[in-house]
Amino acid sequence: MVPAGTRAVLGPLVSRARLRAVRKKEGRGGGTFPDPVLPSLRSRLNPNRFSPMVRVCTFVPSSFLSHCPAADRSPMSDLSHIRNFAIIAHIDHGKSTLADRLIQLCGNVEARDMKEQLLDSMDLERERGITIKAQTVRLSYVSPSTGRTYQLNLMDTPGHVDFAYEVSRSLAACEGSLLVVDASQGVEAQTLANVYQAIDAGHEIIPVLNKIDLPAAEPERIKQQIEDVIGLDTSESVGISAKTGLNVEQVLEALVQRLPPPKGNIDAPPQALLVDSWYDSYLGVVTLVRVREGVFRKGMRVRMMATGAVHLVDKVGVFTPKLIETDSLSAGEMGFIMAGIKSVSDCQIGDTLTDERNPAASPLPGFKPSVPVVWCGLFPVDTSDFEVLRESLAKLRLNDSSFEYQADTSAALGFGFRCGFLGLLHMEIIQERLEREFDLDLITTAPSVVYRMYMTDGTMEELHNPADMPDVVKIDRMEEPWVKATIMVPDDYLGQVLALCTERRGIQMDLTYAGNRAMAVYKLPLNEIVFDFYDRLKSISRGYASFDYEMSDYQESDLVRISILVNAEPVDALSFIAHRSQSEYRGRAICARLKDLIPRHMFKVPIQAAIGGRVIARETIAALRKDVTAKCYGGDISRKKKLLEKQKAGKKRMRQFGKVEIPQSAFISALRMNDE
Repeated sequence: MVPAGTRAVLGPLVSRARLRAVRKKEGRGGGTFPDPVLPSLRSRLNPNRFSPMVRVCTFVPSSFLSHCPAADRSPMSDLSHIRNFAIIAHIDHGKSTLADRLIQLCGNVEARDMKEQLLDSMDLERERGITIKAQTVRLSYVSPSTGRTYQLNLMDTPGHVDFAYEVSRSLAACEGSLLVVDASQGVEAQTLANVYQAIDAGHEIIPVLNKIDLPAAEPERIKQQIEDVIGLDTSESVGISAKTGLNVEQVLEALVQRLPPPKGNIDAPPQALLVDSWYDSYLGVVTLVRVREGVFRKGMRVRMMATGAVHLVDKVGVFTPKLIETDSLSAGEMGFIMAGIKSVSDCQIGDTLTDERNPAASPLPGFKPSVPVVWCGLFPVDTSDFEVLRESLAKLRLNDSSFEYQADTSAALGFGFRCGFLGLLHMEIIQERLEREFDLDLITTAPSVVYRMYMTDGTMEELHNPADMPDVVKIDRMEEPWVKATIMVPDDYLGQVLALCTERRGIQMDLTYAGNRAMAVYKLPLNEIVFDFYDRLKSISRGYASFDYEMSDYQESDLVRISILVNAEPVDALSFIAHRSQSEYRGRAICARLKDLIPRHMFKVPIQAAIGGRVIARETIAALRKDVTAKCYGGDISRKKKLLEKQKAGKKRMRQFGKVEIPQSAFISALRMNDE
C-alpha cells in the first residue's frame, strides 16, 4: 500500500486501479490518481526464495532483563508504542549497514562488540558481502519529539532476486518498510521488485536515500527518478549516509512518526504466524513468530494448526540481536518460541501457533507455496553419506521452505536427490551450506528447468530431469517456461544488452527511459537465463545493469534432449535439454570440454553428443602408445609387423570390453561448462 501520509505521485509502474483497490480495501477511499506517464508494468517476483541460517543461541538470564533497553517483559494492551518494519533495497544499496547504525544508535550493542554486517551471522554472508537470510532484532528508541519510548522490531532482508521469498515472508510480519536507494546509482530492477512486494503487503513506505556523502551522489535526480519510476512522493524522504551515521537519527524519527502501529488484542485467543525456523542440536526446532493476537507465555501448550502437533513452550524471548528470554510475547510483537520440537515435520513455515486450551477460531493466511524454477541433482561423492545427506536436507528445509527435494538415482553417480531451487545463486548457497555445515562432499549435476510434455495419449507430464525424458514418439509437443524480465541499464550499454536478449531468443515488450537510464522489458525462455545470462549482462554493461524477472507462462518450443556418450555408453548425468537451434553448439562445447578432462586410456575413447540416434558432435581421446617394438634391435621387419598387429587386435578388444573411468573432477568441471 502507498504510505498513508504520503501523496501518491503515480509513476509509470503503479497501476492506478490497483492503488485505488488497495486503498479501498484498507478503508481509505478510492481516491483519484493522475494518469500514469508510462505503461503500467508490474515486476512482482515469484515470492518464493531462500531461507537458511545459523544462529548462535546465547541466552541472557531474565534477571538481567531490567538492564536491557530492548527487552520489554510485560505485555501492554496499548500497541501504539510498537513499530514493525523491514528494510528493503537492491543489492549493495546499504540495507545491512543501515541496520548496523540503527542498532548502534539504540544502544543494543556496546561499541567494543560492534562490527560490520552485525546481523549477517553466516560465514557465507560475510564472505560474499550479501544478505542471504532475513534477520530480526528488537530496538528501544526514545523519541526526542514526544519523549516516549518505542519498541522497534527491525527485519533486515536480502537484496538478491533468488531470495525474494525471504523478503515476502519478512514483509508479511511488518506494517511498514524503509525503501533504501543508493543516491549514486538510483532505482534498480530489484528495487522495483521489492517495493511492489511491499505494496502488495499493504505497507507504509518511507524512501531513504543512502550514500549521499559520495562524490557521485545526486540526491535530487534520484528523488525525481523515484517519483517517475516507482510513484512514491519523495518530498519527505530522508537523505543519509549509513556508513558514517549522517542523519540516521532522522530515520528513527520517521519510523515512529509515519509508520502505523500493529493491530491486535492481547485478550483474544493467542494466535501467531510462524515466520521462520531453524534447527539447533541442543534446543531442537527454534521458531521465529509474529504474534497477531493474545499472549504466549512459558509453560503454555501450543498447537500447530496445520500439522495438529502440540508442544509445551520451554522459552519465549526476543533478539537484541542476542537471544534474550522474556516472560511473554504479546500481540504486535516479534520473537522466538522454543517448545522442544524435535521432529522437523512438525514445523512448517507459514503455520499458525495457538493455545491448545483456548485456540483461535481459524488459522492465519500464511504464505504462498514456493515454486522452484531450477532443478539439479545432488549426489554424495562417498555413497555411504546418502543417509547423512537425507537428514541434512530435512534440517535445511526446515529453515528454507523454498527448495524441494526428492530421491533420485543415477547409473554414473549412484543414489542422491533431485532438488528444486529458485535460481542458480540459491542452488550454489544450498550446496555450500551442506558442505560446510554438515561436512558433505557433493556433486551437482547440470541445472535444468521444468518442462511440460504433452503425450500422444492426451496426458501432460512435468519433466524435471532430462534423463527421464521418454522416447520422442510418445511426445506430441513440449513447452518450456518463459519469464518477463526487467533490465535497467545506462544508455551507453543499451545496444549490447538488447543484442544479448535477442541472442537468447528474447521478445521485446517495452522500452522506456528515466533520465540517462533505460528500462527494457523482455520475454525470455527461462532456460536461456538460468546459466550465464546474469554474468554476461554484468560483463557487457561493466556492472551497471540490473536484472529482475518473474514467471510468465509456458510456450511451445522445439526442444531436444542431447545425450552424451563416452565410449558408446550414455552418461545420464551429463544429458541436457536445449532448443534445436543451439543443440549442435552446446553438444560440441561439452564434448570438447570432456576431451580435456577425461584421462587417456590404452585405447581410443570416442566422446559423442547425440539427439536420439543421430550424432551431432564428436571428439576422440587418443590412445596411450606402448612401444612394443622396443625390444627388436634389427632383423626381419615382419617381426615388428607381427607385434604391431597383435597390439592392434588387443586394443580393439579393449575398446569393446574396456571400461572408461570418468573422474569426479571431470564430472564437476563438465557440468560447470554453462557457467562460463
